[in-house]
Amino acid sequence: MTNFKTLPAALGERLSGYRFERDALGRSSASVFRLEGECLPPLYLKVEAAGPFGELADEAARLGWLKAAGLPCPDVIARESDGERNWLLIGALPGTDLASASALTPLARVGLLAAALADLHHLPIVSCPFDHRLEKRLPAARARMQAGIVDETDFDETRLGKGAETLFAELERRRPDREHLVVTHGDACLPNFVASGGQFSGYIDCSRLGVADRYQDIALACRSIAGNFGAALVQPFLDRYGLTAPDPARLDYYQLLDEFF
Repeated sequence: MTNFKTLPAALGERLSGYRFERDALGRSSASVFRLEGECLPPLYLKVEAAGPFGELADEAARLGWLKAAGLPCPDVIARESDGERNWLLIGALPGTDLASASALTPLARVGLLAAALADLHHLPIVSCPFDHRLEKRLPAARARMQAGIVDETDFDETRLGKGAETLFAELERRRPDREHLVVTHGDACLPNFVASGGQFSGYIDCSRLGVADRYQDIALACRSIAGNFGAALVQPFLDRYGLTAPDPARLDYYQLLDEFF
């Protein structure tokens, strides 16, 4: 991918003078490259195989919507597709993601995450065109399972060894009877939130943003915090967000749902 011959001509011309460095952080199915060049603004280029489960078009649409809603996120600079691969070129936010921002204490980082999610969750859901309620997400999870792209080797430790069909049956059986709907990030893990100078600077990897139960974000944030910093910082995050006594069943349900994405 560092060879311009592999890029569409328009992108190759635009990126002349840039160096490509693979960014291995995160679990996206797309390949991600950080681009830097002398006297040039840093950029990110994402590349994925074209197909029914691609996410780059979704990400571009959501970044445009989020920017229009007044919340910080990368600028969409260009999109290209040749039918085999999709490319998305976006601007780089200032700072470092919250999993890597070692200049900040873990407590400060979970506080920034909580505030960023609260700001997102306060957006009016009627203004958001992306519907990720369970009536939409469960069929999407089933389609991914039937296509064989659910990675059973990457399940959380408590679910390793179980098959996707077993877990999907559990999803259907345990489906909550109501949803507290907000605009969710959809993949609210520490690497998807960026801070600069001790302040939150923006949301990244937004391809799954949409209206869903707030536990979609709270559950993944709690798991990410426990995995990165230890379980002791989960409660300070919840306190800062304003959900001091979460529902353990809902936390587990949305972590289970995430196994399919």
